[in-house]
Amino acid sequence: MSTCLVTGGSGFTGRHLIAHLKHQGHRVVALASQPCGADETHSIDLNDQESLTALVNSTAPQQVYHLAALSFVGHPTPLDFYRVNVLGTEALLQALSSLAEPPKTLLASSANVYGANGQAVISENVPPAPVNHYANSKLAMENIARTYATRLPIIIARPFNYTGSGQAVHFLVPKIVQHIRHRASVIELGNVHVSRDFSDVRDIVTVYHRLLSQWPASAVSGSIVNVGSGEAVSLKTLIRKLEMLAQHSLEVKVNPTFVRSNEIPELKACTRRLNAWVPGLKRFSLDQTLASMLEATPN
Repeated sequence: MSTCLVTGGSGFTGRHLIAHLKHQGHRVVALASQPCGADETHSIDLNDQESLTALVNSTAPQQVYHLAALSFVGHPTPLDFYRVNVLGTEALLQALSSLAEPPKTLLASSANVYGANGQAVISENVPPAPVNHYANSKLAMENIARTYATRLPIIIARPFNYTGSGQAVHFLVPKIVQHIRHRASVIELGNVHVSRDFSDVRDIVTVYHRLLSQWPASAVSGSIVNVGSGEAVSLKTLIRKLEMLAQHSLEVKVNPTFVRSNEIPELKACTRRLNAWVPGLKRFSLDQTLASMLEATPN
């Protein structure tokens, strides 16, 4: 039985990933602020280098999934993005690189690093152009990670938007689902004409696991891969799908304070590399994802 280390274990993605890894027969050790279904859970701050290194040495994982991050773009304190997403990642990589047998490591970055680049379909070769502190911190994290690429086998995943049961309601799709589930008549949103590449969190964690357990032959340490569906759907269309599934209409009022001046009009992944590296992936449709969210027990 191999041992997997998951950071951010009590987060939305972490809980789904841990459940998936356990189902695949792995022993899971998690860095998490609360119980998350792992075999062991440790509430260690990523910036506590001494404690982090001690845990890594005692665990000696074969696979590491680094999900811990400050991911809410609207977080009010910009410095926090860099403390957690950049310096925390560097502390983890430093600890991992000290192991006699360095583990295969996946770093969860973000498609937000591409910014407003004007490309209809975004491949891994599109130059990053981040437009907010979250995206800037993720790009900085990637750059730091590459300095460890000769010491650790690293894959950097850039997931596009994804959602599913258990995501916090301050994120957009769960907010809309909550309003429809409560049969609300009105919801305040920002620009509903932006289009995003939406995936199901269950597909995301499947991809993460397969990337490390079946390391692609053409991947070198530090390689980047987009993780998305390859299709862009407008928020207006997504709302219409939810209305049809729930048989409930929702009036959308645009709140100017929710409209970002640097809003990216469309984000859609080129999935050529993903499909080559993770062949035969069976994805949940957006309708299936939304239906599961409507049916799930509210948090």
